[in-house]
Amino acid sequence: SVTKEAFGAVDGKAVDRYTLANGSMSASIITYGGILQELQAPDRRGRLANITLGYKDLAGYTMLRGDPPAPPANPSYFGAIIGRYGNRIGKATFKLDGETYTLDANNGPNSLHGGDQGFDKFVWDAQPFQEHGRVGLKLTRTSAEREGCTPPPGCTGYPGNLDVEVDYTLDKHDNLRLDYTATTDKATVVNLTNHAYWNLSGEGTGTIYDHRLTLNADGFTPVDPTLIPTGTIAPVAGTPFDFRTPHAIGERIRDDNEQLRFGQGYDHNWVLNRHGSSGLVEAARLRDPASGRVLTISTKEPGIQFYSGNFLDGTLYGTSGHAYRQGDGLALETQHYPDSPNQPGFPSTTLRPGETYSTSTNLAFSASGRH
Repeated sequence: SVTKEAFGAVDGKAVDRYTLANGSMSASIITYGGILQELQAPDRRGRLANITLGYKDLAGYTMLRGDPPAPPANPSYFGAIIGRYGNRIGKATFKLDGETYTLDANNGPNSLHGGDQGFDKFVWDAQPFQEHGRVGLKLTRTSAEREGCTPPPGCTGYPGNLDVEVDYTLDKHDNLRLDYTATTDKATVVNLTNHAYWNLSGEGTGTIYDHRLTLNADGFTPVDPTLIPTGTIAPVAGTPFDFRTPHAIGERIRDDNEQLRFGQGYDHNWVLNRHGSSGLVEAARLRDPASGRVLTISTKEPGIQFYSGNFLDGTLYGTSGHAYRQGDGLALETQHYPDSPNQPGFPSTTLRPGETYSTSTNLAFSASGRH
């Protein structure tokens, strides 16, 4: 089933909350930011819990936090669709076809997640759909040329008008799939993802350090102190970044390792083992021993950003009314690599007129019987 309810308004524009349900689990998406606001999934005993971080009302996502100069609304990007460029672009600038484009520097010297007014700050048009064995929500918007540069203009923003569609689909087998497509009228760069945070024990219940993570990656992209990739791909073997077999997230997170110091934990891109495949390949498997819940992520993307919630500092209060502290949730963002527009050795994120950007990520939820 698909149900719809009012969820407030932003600048006079109504925001709705759609809930996709299949009888065993449900996913709630709000049209502001295309945010996955809640996901109810069963544990090994069939007990439901919300396992994604977020806020109980629209004000949580739209209100500025703290004293001036306040950080932006939803500073952790809970559950949001991220664009026009997910992750970081170094020094908030890139060149394309001989032209230099400059962006909001909203993460130190760098541009993060599309700038101050990324895709997470807009109300999307929505159309629910139901098909045999699945239900879904189609979200669309046009990203105008110069987005990514907040007035007064001290930057150029992204080139081109970008027509974007993101479809959330829930099937009867407990798969939540995200399909992204986009077209442009001018050469631009595109890197879309979703920034859901997961705690498979339940939102607001404590840290994810005992969750066991597997990543299908022999390499990762090391970063400089501002978390921009150096351009190299380093082997994970013999490092705290080796998740080719399951490891508890807290097992090595405090090791004496320069890369962990730069990120204050894990905040890095892993280079997925795709072996030439252009289809969905398994990227990550996350298991919570306490509840038995398992999340398996498959994607068409070449990389995945694992962020261990290092900058959650207790100032944000989530859906259940509990403070989110360091490590209380983790993000697994399927993506092209950070700073790809400035890294000729990385897979290209350039989209040109006449081409269609198309990618998909599948989130499979299950529960295992063993503790």
